[in-house]
Amino acid sequence: MPWRDRSGAFAPLKALAFALLFVPAILLAHDAWLGNLFPKPWQAATHDTGTWAIRLLLVSLAVTPARQVLRQARIAELRRMIGVACFAYAMLHLALYVGDEKFDLIKVVMEIINRFYLTIGFVALLGLGALAATSTDGMLRRMGGRAWRRLHWCVHPITVLALYHFTLQSKADVTEPMLMSGLYAWLFGYRLIAPEGGSPGILALCGLAAGAAVATAGVEFAWYALGTGLNPWRVLEANLDVTFGLRPALWVGIAGLAVVVLRATFGRRRSRRVVAATAD
Repeated sequence: MPWRDRSGAFAPLKALAFALLFVPAILLAHDAWLGNLFPKPWQAATHDTGTWAIRLLLVSLAVTPARQVLRQARIAELRRMIGVACFAYAMLHLALYVGDEKFDLIKVVMEIINRFYLTIGFVALLGLGALAATSTDGMLRRMGGRAWRRLHWCVHPITVLALYHFTLQSKADVTEPMLMSGLYAWLFGYRLIAPEGGSPGILALCGLAAGAAVATAGVEFAWYALGTGLNPWRVLEANLDVTFGLRPALWVGIAGLAVVVLRATFGRRRSRRVVAATAD
């Protein structure tokens, strides 16, 4: 059961996470019941489930950094559950799109083939399906550790495809796709600099926060320069103007610095426990 640990005992953290994973779907169903999704309910529901699929994909990638920074080993038990939920929301995203097309499967197939952003989204969905199908302990034993890790490393190109799909279908307002892309840049950078079995040091995390913020601003600049007719220099300047709110690059930098604070706080607590244990 998803609310039990490997020993079969009830795990409050897993039970809470399992319940929370249903919340987006419940809220969406509630809005649909009340008629809050008009004028285009199918499109609104399709967009919402796709957005949540990508959010959960990033959350699944954040499990290892959270476990290492917070020094809570049990957080690792949530990765599989969150990954499977991500795939479930992605499948619901596809099902709602089929519904929006009046369940005309031939038309859906042709749209996926002919529209690039749908093609890459479908490829990402197939990749998520492969990861979900091989996420069990039994598949890990059958495949062997090395082959299993090699396959699950594909979560990174899958994430890039999903984010590109999200950006393309968002058209003019790409604020959330840019924010998610920046957060992914931080997550991927963390993977590159994290030592085996532990979290990076304070200085490394500070550099990562700055680097991810700059990367976010760069990706946003490139998108507006190549993908739209808007002036990318004004968008770049807007990253330093907080009059109308913070741009994605600044949010990514703030999130990165928050991790630095958590790393310092929990690292200090661990040092105190070690000193206390030594004194005893």
